[in-house]
Amino acid sequence: MESKPGVSGQPDVGSLDVVLPRQGATLGDSCLALIRHISLMGIPLVNDLDSILLAKNQFQTLQVLAASRILVPDTLFVNSPEGFKPAIDRLKGYPVVLKQTSGRQGKGVILLKNELTLDSAIDDHLDKRKGLLVQQFIPPVGRKDIRVLVVGGKAAGAVELKPKKGDFRANFHLSQKSRSIILSAELERLALKTAGAVGLEIAGIDFIVGQDGKAMVLEVNYSPGFKGMESATGLDIAAKIVEYVMTSYLKK
Repeated sequence: MESKPGVSGQPDVGSLDVVLPRQGATLGDSCLALIRHISLMGIPLVNDLDSILLAKNQFQTLQVLAASRILVPDTLFVNSPEGFKPAIDRLKGYPVVLKQTSGRQGKGVILLKNELTLDSAIDDHLDKRKGLLVQQFIPPVGRKDIRVLVVGGKAAGAVELKPKKGDFRANFHLSQKSRSIILSAELERLALKTAGAVGLEIAGIDFIVGQDGKAMVLEVNYSPGFKGMESATGLDIAAKIVEYVMTSYLKK
């Protein structure tokens, strides 16, 4: 392919105008090699490779957001068994939330209620090469969990998520419960600022809004599912995404 990167047996995709990577939760990171391949060929990506790699790492994402003065839960990165107790102490004790650095759809998220379960949690979930996040626990009582979908610098839709009874995680894939909401101007501004800080043109942003009305960003997803949002809002989110990509990138 004349000095362009290529893979033996693969078709020439150099005539593509734009690629929209969609990585489902069941698809491993092997797709990143293809995304990088397309990027190296000079084909535009929505989202681009750098923003995808940043958003895939939750701790690095939170670092960038905090540096942009966007509120996030207090979170510490730990990659050794000895680091957990000091981290938990810094978060003012139990309960705390343990998270995988690249978990999705509420998977790999554990509520650690006391020290009795710490050792088993470390044994079961700590991979020293990847580490774990130890995060401030925000009780579900009195808070609102909101997902905002950003497409091309605009809020395309918003829903409030409801966790299952007895579960602190408010994720549509876990609870299957959501309702359409009218997004406040402040939360819309914060959603757009968050997507911009991470460099994402298309993003699913999960907020926690406390009883005091302050919103914190819990997670940013570069390949957000939207089936639940379409069901709750009646919006055609897929059409909004395709329209944005075609309008912004296709040759006139």
